[in-house]
Amino acid sequence: MTSPKHQRRGRRHPLAGIALLVLGLFVTGGAYSATTAGIASAQEAPVPSASLVEDGERLFLANCASCHGTNSEGTEAGPSLIGVGALSVEFQVGTGRMPMAASGPQAEKKPVQFTQPQIDAMGAYVQALAPGPTLPDPRYYAGDGDAAVGAELFRINCAMCHNVAGAGGALTEGKWAPAVVDVEPIHVYAAMVTGPQNMPVFSDMNLSPEDKNDIITYLQYVENNPSVGGFSLGSIGPVAEGLFVWIIGLGVLIAITIWLTAKAH
Repeated sequence: MTSPKHQRRGRRHPLAGIALLVLGLFVTGGAYSATTAGIASAQEAPVPSASLVEDGERLFLANCASCHGTNSEGTEAGPSLIGVGALSVEFQVGTGRMPMAASGPQAEKKPVQFTQPQIDAMGAYVQALAPGPTLPDPRYYAGDGDAAVGAELFRINCAMCHNVAGAGGALTEGKWAPAVVDVEPIHVYAAMVTGPQNMPVFSDMNLSPEDKNDIITYLQYVENNPSVGGFSLGSIGPVAEGLFVWIIGLGVLIAITIWLTAKAH
């Protein structure tokens, strides 16, 4: 028989579980901070000057406020821009998608309406409103990564919408995934980080900056290397290409057969 005294000594203190939980939270938080500190510092952007922010505000009020609100709070015609960051401005304005020419299922890429210094100024203004994704270090979109790794990452994360060759594809309700070849590397990177329109956001926990550079490297490889199999038919996929073979190829054979039969008679 164990004495009551020994039972009391072996009993855990009521606060022991709480103490272990707090310790576990501290350890987990410290490990997370250690793993993400390098990424955060690598992508930290310099603070823009007050004059640059003022220039950006003037451009914003003249060209964007009618849809996004004078305080960037958003309206029925456009979403709020608070917290979207300078990188979102670089993508939307730098590809000509903004300002939109007309309302539609999604903004279309078109000729850019602003100079790069103007885009930078508007990005600085939006960044000053609230923290958001900033312009990355150029080494993360240099296109000097591993194309083979990038191809695998692209097939896993992007090909279901953009096609394995980056040629784009149709989505629902009149929307589409645009082609991602012949696109500026900074805009490919920005799309992955900001998730414009129908695209999901790929944070650094999903795809590290190095992974994003590998994907950009793969897309540049696809852009610079023609199809080894001959005419690619736009790289729109085996279903559409098979349909082309059946309709055009079989149609040509039938036409030749009819011509030969008529000539024989």
